[in-house]
Amino acid sequence: MTVHPLDLAVLVLYLAGVTAWGAWLGRGQTGGRDYFLGARELPWGAVMLSVIATETSTLTFLSIPGVAYTGTLAFFQLAFGYIVGRSVVAWVLLPAYRSGGLVTAYQLLEARFGRGARRFTSAIFMVTRLLADGVRLFATAIPLALLTGWPLAVSILVIGIATAIYTLAGGIRAVVWVDAAQTALYMAGAAAAIVALGVLVPGGWGAIVESAGAAGKLVVIDPAFDFAVPYTLWAGLVGGAFLSMASHGADQLIVQRVLTCRDLGGSRKALVGSGFGVLLQFAVFLAIGVGLWAYYGGRAFERSDEIFARFVIDALPPGITGLIVAGVFAAAMSTLSSSINSLASASAYDFWAPAAGAAPGGDAADDARILRAGRWFSALWTALLIGAAILFIPLSREAAAVEVALGIASLVYGGLLGAFALALLAPRARQRDAILGIALGVLATTAVWLFAREQVAWPWYVPIGTLVTFATGWTLSRTP
Repeated sequence: MTVHPLDLAVLVLYLAGVTAWGAWLGRGQTGGRDYFLGARELPWGAVMLSVIATETSTLTFLSIPGVAYTGTLAFFQLAFGYIVGRSVVAWVLLPAYRSGGLVTAYQLLEARFGRGARRFTSAIFMVTRLLADGVRLFATAIPLALLTGWPLAVSILVIGIATAIYTLAGGIRAVVWVDAAQTALYMAGAAAAIVALGVLVPGGWGAIVESAGAAGKLVVIDPAFDFAVPYTLWAGLVGGAFLSMASHGADQLIVQRVLTCRDLGGSRKALVGSGFGVLLQFAVFLAIGVGLWAYYGGRAFERSDEIFARFVIDALPPGITGLIVAGVFAAAMSTLSSSINSLASASAYDFWAPAAGAAPGGDAADDARILRAGRWFSALWTALLIGAAILFIPLSREAAAVEVALGIASLVYGGLLGAFALALLAPRARQRDAILGIALGVLATTAVWLFAREQVAWPWYVPIGTLVTFATGWTLSRTP
């Protein structure tokens, strides 16, 4: 495929601008608190946009249109639970994080149970982020490979290296501000796709809605109580709420973002506001999927993640194609940069600093040592994420990337959330009880995934894991 010079110019301008701006934002950093927390001086509006970009990004842009293309709008029901879950985190967990001056989410567990619990949960976070965000990086490489003709592995490598440059140089301040700008860019790309579909489909959006309604594709609410169906009202409200409580209250990827705000009120606004932003994004990208279904007449594709990318490359005029592909890059780079920085912070604070005798709240020399270690960890995690994305290539025909990534996270999120529930609600629970509870919670959800995935859909994994973890830890706490 020949790349149009205008599209290439848009992409090069975007990549060069983001890299230079991100590096500039990181100027003057002197220690780990600057690099990983932005000195707790970032405005809540920028943090909210960063949270939205981090959690939805590539998967929203590429996979969710494919979900609507092959099914209905029922995926939207998850957003209802997301708002409920964030509200619980904002009023239950955030005060504990803010009052303790914590740097990572897992310090709360150390204060309650001991260092072993902190390291165990931090390690679980690292493995989960590596696998789930490797899938996200893979999904982003699809349109670049279609546009350039490069192999997927080469496309993954290019995106990973470009993101790493500004993340290593700029730290969390660069990640948050670049995320905020990237959110605007990829939503502009989505708006352009909505307009283009209205022009390219005969009869415009009126005809799209009419044909989709007749085919039963506009169903949003499914009231059935069926554990095997992933997108029902109950799976959305219960499963979505538990998933959001885990991802936004027990996952360093998001907790780190909200800890950069100036105060507790700002952190709450950023967290709850992001839920409504995600709801809007789901609506936009599901609508794109319905429009694509009308445009292609419902024809089959090898990968559902490829449908929107194919439309962008084949159907849109030069310049618009470049804008939307830049939007895909923006979506991917926001998530990848956040993952790199949060993984590096967990590595530096939960493992390296205690072993090296560098106190996180210590003097300037210790803070500077943590900064240097953080940059080395950022480089290491970049390489591992690129490798994970490349390993996913042969598995990519199994399911949409959004479902794979959420499914991976859901296997362990219940254990993490259950541990925080034990810390807050089970005063007699000890470190042993928490660790065994987490292990059994993760094993329970993994067993469900291995042996009963046809009977129990992935949105129920987090509630199951949370209940098993809490019940195990609470029961053990009653024994000597």
